[in-house]
Amino acid sequence: MATTSGAAGRSTRNTGGREHLASVFSLFVLSMIMNDGPDEREVLTLALTAVGSLGPFRAEAAYLTSDRGLTRTPADWSHATPHIDAQVTMESGRDGPVTVPDRAWGWNFALRGKADSIGQLVVSSRSQPTGDECFLLRVLAQQTAAALTHAMTRRTERAGAQQLRKVNEDHSATNARLTTSLSELEHQRSVHEMLNDVSANDDGVQGIAGALHRLTGYPVAIEDRFGNLRAWAGPGPPDPYPKSEAAPHEELLQGAARRLRPVRMGERLIALARHRGEVLGTVALIDPAASTGEQEQFALDHACTVLALELAHLRNLAEVELRLRRELVDDLITGTDDDSAYARAAALGHDLHRPHYLAAVQWVGQPADDTFVQAVGRAAAGLSMRSMLVRRSGMAVLVLQGRPRATALYEAVAGELGSPTGSIGVGGRCDTPSEISRSYQEALRSLEVRQHSRSPHGATTFDELGFYRILGPGGSYREVEQFVREWLGPLLDYDAAHHSDLVQTLSQYFECGGNYDATAGALAIHRSTLRYRLQRIREVSGTDLGDVDNRLNLHVATRVWKVLGG
Repeated sequence: MATTSGAAGRSTRNTGGREHLASVFSLFVLSMIMNDGPDEREVLTLALTAVGSLGPFRAEAAYLTSDRGLTRTPADWSHATPHIDAQVTMESGRDGPVTVPDRAWGWNFALRGKADSIGQLVVSSRSQPTGDECFLLRVLAQQTAAALTHAMTRRTERAGAQQLRKVNEDHSATNARLTTSLSELEHQRSVHEMLNDVSANDDGVQGIAGALHRLTGYPVAIEDRFGNLRAWAGPGPPDPYPKSEAAPHEELLQGAARRLRPVRMGERLIALARHRGEVLGTVALIDPAASTGEQEQFALDHACTVLALELAHLRNLAEVELRLRRELVDDLITGTDDDSAYARAAALGHDLHRPHYLAAVQWVGQPADDTFVQAVGRAAAGLSMRSMLVRRSGMAVLVLQGRPRATALYEAVAGELGSPTGSIGVGGRCDTPSEISRSYQEALRSLEVRQHSRSPHGATTFDELGFYRILGPGGSYREVEQFVREWLGPLLDYDAAHHSDLVQTLSQYFECGGNYDATAGALAIHRSTLRYRLQRIREVSGTDLGDVDNRLNLHVATRVWKVLGG
């Protein structure tokens, strides 16, 4: 019968678990043998001999502690060298790494009795050992220490019954510590396995919170760098979730960063998720009774490590997506083929098959930095405008899906920045990606006209430009202004001197097709007043309004005057 891949995976894990338990059982058998050893030399010889059976290890040397310092025991062990002797002597009584020629990993295990170091055990490997293999080595070191203690105690049994009772107490204490150590190591192993499975299965931030809740039994809150809730696991989630002010929250992070262990803040035990020295978020156990212990703190610390890696990964993905968006918009603006643009946009979750418009946004006194671009993005999102946004040539450029509400966008950006001194130009509709570069040029044209008008702050669409559509970006305004001055100059001067509205009257007259009633109604004046103004316009300008060419030029001039903010 064929087995499923899941069954095979469980079989592999079960086999590894049985091998691990078999090794632990063998260590306990070895402990019994070592405890029956006649002296300390025999105990250390048994320990050195057993090292190779626990994994890809080699026993380098063992030492006994005496009043004269460390003594290599047995002295003639084949792998022992003066180089290792010197390192162990410097680190006497402490666990730590050692350097062994041609070996990738070396470790000095301190063999401790009830209080003091009674010896050292040095082990090496050609590669970094696994967590299970390190666990077995530590158990061997503890068992060896227990056996050494036992052997030393037997040498003093002749001191009498009182000394014997002390030996028994030491032996019991050693066994108790061994039991405690085994329990702690098994707990740590379960923490590593559960949280590593969350990371391997890509369960995300919520998966980390759930795993920590199952390990500790306490409700868990995971926040981002700014105190916003990212995930909650366990009973009693607050609704709404409380968020502290920016300054107190920053003080909390700085205070926690100065400590190496989780810190208690009110009802919470909080630890920081840091990556390369930067705080990316926090993990908190909700513990009103302050009843957490070492095991819960260990699980919290390890959860922070896994969370830091997860948040760093998410940040890298966001940065890659932002770069791809910028590259796509840059290519759309400069021109690219439709098929490639459709595929790249779809990969970023944006549909280019719909009609789009380009918008160019620029603000006086506001550099086009990340803060400005983010404000523009928030304004567009607040208006439910789907867009791709980039920074380009001192401005923010939006590729907008669907016809934008230009004035509403301007007001939203002004609200985000707290300043109305900005301009937005919107290009014409484009139905394919290849037309986006044209819409971008139209947006620049609209922005330029708006900025050179008498009302430079606001939004202008390409459809509103009229006569200005024939000019490209960067065109000269001097000739246009000279044209307006040539045809409307006397009327403009007269209006300025007499506070009248002759130019506005002429503009409305042309917009109404020369109809007296429609013009008078639009201006809210009497027909006789209109007739008087038109006569005054003829006299001041010296122009015959009945001439076709004159009417055309005057109509164009009034249109341009209006675009310029007249």
